[in-house]
Amino acid sequence: MVKSELLFGTAGVPHSAKARSSVEGIERIKELGLDAMELEFVRGVNMGKDTARAVKKVAVENKVALSVHAPYYINLNSEDKKKTEASKKRIWDSLVVGEEAGAEIVTFHPAYLGKSSREECIQAVEKALEELLEKLEKEDMQIKLAPETTGKNSVFGSLKETLELCKRLKGVQPMIDFAHLHARCNGCLKDKKDFLELLNRVPATYLKRLRMHVSGINYSDKGERNHLNMSEADFAYKEFLKALKAKKVAGVIICESPNLEGDALLMKEEWKRIT
Repeated sequence: MVKSELLFGTAGVPHSAKARSSVEGIERIKELGLDAMELEFVRGVNMGKDTARAVKKVAVENKVALSVHAPYYINLNSEDKKKTEASKKRIWDSLVVGEEAGAEIVTFHPAYLGKSSREECIQAVEKALEELLEKLEKEDMQIKLAPETTGKNSVFGSLKETLELCKRLKGVQPMIDFAHLHARCNGCLKDKKDFLELLNRVPATYLKRLRMHVSGINYSDKGERNHLNMSEADFAYKEFLKALKAKKVAGVIICESPNLEGDALLMKEEWKRIT
């Protein structure tokens, strides 16, 4: 990834791709004038190493930055040790295939609170990720872990918790889902000032290579319900982009709206307009 710019891409293969393969998706990303794509392993890690190498080749040729979203079925704070171990394996499998594909990060939803306090939960997540970091170092792998901010207050993953986790673990960086944070606070991100207040809480080192998810979102006072297209939601993407410009943020924005490439292009065009 070019560290001095803002890249825009889709969460998965664009809808307009000729086929539903990652290779076709990357080629379509290039045709659209976008810059990045997230490999979606959310239902399971089903990509083999040979396919991953082919994905890396086409991504390098087309200068498309790749990331990975690990399976949804992850809970590093489960009372059932078997579920915790299975969660670690799903993340590890995502890391291994992501490394082969040339992805820079694997993002994931870390844990549910369950009966734990928030501190007990973060300690459980920290312990699990320490084990994965040790394996990454042992295997001399370059791919990074990126825990994601989540959309419900009942789930581990507030901005504060995510940043604290990254502070405790060297080499771990945050994936900030701004739509999730908007849902967590029942729609509080309304203008540039609101986004700036949030970005001011993020250490400057992360702002130079920030990983972001953005979409329209439906929510209640309990948080996230489902993703929406930008045109159907109150997510103030123009104010969000103004705040990124003011803070000189560089990194990657992955669009998770149902209208994947449409909203990714919408944001990229607005970014060009204001810069």
